[in-house]
Amino acid sequence: MIKKIEKNIRKNIGKKSLLMASILALLFAAGCGKTQEAQNTDNTENTITEAVTEATESEAAKDEDETATENEAMGTTTDADKPDTGEIGVIENTEFGQIYIDLTNEEFAALGFEYGDSVDISFDNGKSVENVPYHSGYYCQIGDLILCAYPGYPHVTLARNFGDSTWEEFEVDENSKVRVTLNTRGAYKENQELYSIKYSDDRNDYDSDEIFANFRAMKGGNIKENMFYRSASPCDSEHGRALYSNALIKDAGVKYVLNLADSKEEEMEYRNSGDYDTEYYENLADSGNVNFMNMNANFKGDGYSKIIAEAFYAMTEHEGPYLIHCMEGKDRTGFVCALILALAGADRDEIVDDYMITFNNYYGITEESDPAKYNAIISTYLDSFLAHICGVEDGSNVTQEQLQTGAENYLKDGGLTDEQIKEVVELINK
Repeated sequence: MIKKIEKNIRKNIGKKSLLMASILALLFAAGCGKTQEAQNTDNTENTITEAVTEATESEAAKDEDETATENEAMGTTTDADKPDTGEIGVIENTEFGQIYIDLTNEEFAALGFEYGDSVDISFDNGKSVENVPYHSGYYCQIGDLILCAYPGYPHVTLARNFGDSTWEEFEVDENSKVRVTLNTRGAYKENQELYSIKYSDDRNDYDSDEIFANFRAMKGGNIKENMFYRSASPCDSEHGRALYSNALIKDAGVKYVLNLADSKEEEMEYRNSGDYDTEYYENLADSGNVNFMNMNANFKGDGYSKIIAEAFYAMTEHEGPYLIHCMEGKDRTGFVCALILALAGADRDEIVDDYMITFNNYYGITEESDPAKYNAIISTYLDSFLAHICGVEDGSNVTQEQLQTGAENYLKDGGLTDEQIKEVVELINK
């Protein structure tokens, strides 16, 4: 019978527990006696086997802990509750100066990170930062750090929301390594749920070409009718909208464009690689009627007002109608169009109405459909735009007079003279 038990022991455990199990078997033999009935023997044998199994499971758990410790020392982990990228490379996002972590959004999620988590980020140059929110969009206050898996971007991105270059801030280069680890699961879950928005790139999901391309004439204050338009990019079709934007600006008779997003070189790349018709835009560009401003999203950055002021004055030297666009016609376009409307004497409510059409077009968000998201977007983004234009603290209430005066002072800070500002105001107003 002892041999039979030992066979069960060897079947259920490894060598590391063999001694302990053998002791259990000997104890059983000593306690059973030679005269026990077969049924009692079988019951006792089952009891011993169960004890051995428990010991085996305990030993396996110990082995797993040891393996996890070894993995942690090597910079990797297989524990879904403690995701860790290990040391990986970085790539510069040259458009915005952000740090791409050399993992796709899908690869990063597969490691066990979840939207709303907080993470710790460390670089091999000794620089590090803790408790950074990880989101599917830029769901944080202006200027705050965020790790973002933005839809359509090739990699997970470490950025400052509408802020300075993280590539420069963390002093990295193409040879640098970064490691991302979980700090707290779900620390920013409420923010993720409040701000979480995503749009479709399928034209069939929208009621019109205008809505799909986020195209419209600006309205508010004393702005000239059908003179200033805004839209998604008519040259960069990353989100499939260039074809539609082109047709719409052609129908509107647009003659001059402020391209906030691209350089001339980038536009040439788009036209050479695209399988869509951008002929109207190409003709405008080739005839010198597209101002390639190549701006990032940091509207508080040094030199930003100078670029915009010069572009506004350039409009006075070209015939309209005019188009303002970036890639989505949302963030950079939102700031510049708010400035134009302020120069037209629009009040805050009118600027809000124009700005939030974009979020209705892309996401179906209105004050009626989702008041929490609607108000969160305004308070986080647009109100910060307006406060900066007026030169007041974020969160301040701004009047129509403050907006108009602030917009004119913004252009003056950008280098325009009083006479040049007057020309811009006359161009915009009826």
